Amino acid sequence: MSDVAQGTGAKGPLDRFIDLVEMTAAVFLAVVTLLTFVSVILRYFFAWAIPDSYDFTRLLLGILIFWGMAVASYRGDHISVDLLWSASPSWAKRAMDVFSALVTLAAMAAFTWMFAEKVLNTRIDNVGTFDLRQPVWIYYFIAWVGLASSILLLILRTIRLVFWPDSLAAPSEPHTAE
Repeated sequence: MSDVAQGTGAKGPLDRFIDLVEMTAAVFLAVVTLLTFVSVILRYFFAWAIPDSYDFTRLLLGILIFWGMAVASYRGDHISVDLLWSASPSWAKRAMDVFSALVTLAAMAAFTWMFAEKVLNTRIDNVGTFDLRQPVWIYYFIAWVGLASSILLLILRTIRLVFWPDSLAAPSEPHTAE
C-alpha cells in the first residue's frame, strides 16, 4: 500500500511517477497555449508568423492528448456511462472497475504497439516540418512515451483496484444528472 493511502503523507516512487506524468501533460498544455497565443498576436499585430507554428502546435497538441490520456486513464476521469455501475452492489462495482481497466489496458497496449510502428516508419521516411524541416519522428516519439506511460499507469491502476481500491484518488467532482 502506498504511503499516501496509509495517510503518512510521504509519496512513494509510483505516486511521484504519476505526478510527473500529470506535470508533463500540464507543461505541454501550457506550451500549446503559449504558442497559439503568441502566434495569433504576431499575425494580428505584426503580420508575421512563427515558422512552422502550425506544425509545432499540431504536433504538440498530439503529444498533449497522449500524455493526457495517460492521466485520465489512471484517474478514471474519462467519459463513462455508469447507469449499471451506480445501481450495483460494491463487489460488482469493483469487478466492473477491474474489468474495464483490463479492457482499457489491452486497447492501450495495442494502440501503443501500433503507434511505435508509426514512430519508426516516420523516422525511416525522414518526414519533416514544412518550413524548418525538423524531424517529426521526435514529436511522435514523445507522444509514444506518453502512451507507454499510460500502459504503466493502467497496470498500476489495475493492481490498486484489485488489492488497494481505497488508494485511488476519488474523482474531484461527483457525477450529477445536470
